[in-house]
Amino acid sequence: MSMPADGVSVRAGAAAADPSRRQFLTLALVAPAAVALGSCSRTRTAATAPVYLSSAEQSFVDAATQRLIPADALGGGANEAGITRFIDLQLAGAYGRAERWYMRGPWPTGTDQQGFQLKYTPAQIYREAIAGVEAHCRQQHGKPFAQLAPAQQDEVLHALEDGEIELAKVPAKTFFALLWQNTQEGFLADPAYGGNRDFTGWKLIGFPGPRYNYVEEIGHFGQPYKQPFVSLLGRDPDAHEPGEA
Repeated sequence: MSMPADGVSVRAGAAAADPSRRQFLTLALVAPAAVALGSCSRTRTAATAPVYLSSAEQSFVDAATQRLIPADALGGGANEAGITRFIDLQLAGAYGRAERWYMRGPWPTGTDQQGFQLKYTPAQIYREAIAGVEAHCRQQHGKPFAQLAPAQQDEVLHALEDGEIELAKVPAKTFFALLWQNTQEGFLADPAYGGNRDFTGWKLIGFPGPRYNYVEEIGHFGQPYKQPFVSLLGRDPDAHEPGEA
């Protein structure tokens, strides 16, 4: 998993109202969100309890990601795809600890063109930022984010995206970009990584998975591909215990 690419932006709730949702997510598939998983932890676990996120943090991620990729007539959204599970597993692993990043400083305030400049790991960014967002929501609305009306949730996400919410330790724009990047990754990654449950993302964009053999279908141009969806772990990724391939 990589840090968000500069300029990646989305309007909360836009997928539900925009008929081009399929086209948008098809474009996202070829963006860094789809190709960056070579460095992600592929740890899976049968338990449903979060590994890194607290229950309150889990509620925030559930609500926020579902506004970013809501369910609609074309298929399930973030919650149906298990994106919170994906993010939780990644934050609990090497990615969350920034094990492959240079993290020794110095820590100047850089420009967007200089890339990531914070001293916080992705796991720390989520923890610090979610606490700040929840404090903002309670101060402004008297409720945590997950209990706000969808329109209010969208307002908060817009404000994060635009940097209009002051968080104590983490820039709001940085957190929103990270959350959006990870949401795309969880929706489009191989189910082996914990997201894309029931191939929700792949069904939306029409990607059948990493099949080893397409010889029979090569010459069938313009015809539907009717073979079952398949993961790196097979047709039923959830049947595998942690560490199995």
